[in-house]
Amino acid sequence: MESLQAGAGGGAADLPPGPEWLRAGRVGRPHGLDGSFLVVEPNTALLRACASVAVGGRQRAITRVGGHAGRLIVRLEGCRDRAAAQALHGQELLVARSLAPALGEDEWWAEELEGLAVSDGDRVVGTVARLLALPSCEVLEVIRAQGGAPLLVPLVSDAVRAVDLERGRIDVDLRFLGEEPSEESGGEPSEESGGEP
Repeated sequence: MESLQAGAGGGAADLPPGPEWLRAGRVGRPHGLDGSFLVVEPNTALLRACASVAVGGRQRAITRVGGHAGRLIVRLEGCRDRAAAQALHGQELLVARSLAPALGEDEWWAEELEGLAVSDGDRVVGTVARLLALPSCEVLEVIRAQGGAPLLVPLVSDAVRAVDLERGRIDVDLRFLGEEPSEESGGEPSEESGGEP
């Protein structure tokens, strides 16, 4: 963690052009009188691991991280009172990807998964719209190629066979998800759908 902080820099300098950013949350309502604020949809691990964030087009050092995952409280350099925290309300908190902690083998940042094509083998399913954090697990919200309600795919090995970032593709198991392939798409009819003679 020390190397992350060493490269983070201090001060509210203008952001360098064109780096890749990860969303760490959004500035919520002020908390107290010292410039702290609640973070809406926080990426708690990212905010606790990094020494600075970009907000409002400027890089700012994090001077406080408190609370818990469901109610994270942050204070930034230069944000000294309630009015300063209120002025940032609604703005995104971003962390340079280069300063983010390394992930495990089967872990990805939400930004890496958004926009990837989703398929079940050769069958096109749709495109990942976003990653949602539900109480039991994280799920991919997939916009179906054929239209209809979005498909929610839990990030568990039974539902997701493979993630290939280089090819921009995620392979899922529709049968596990209760989404039997239709006869028009070349899938075999199932017993549950009455397809057996």
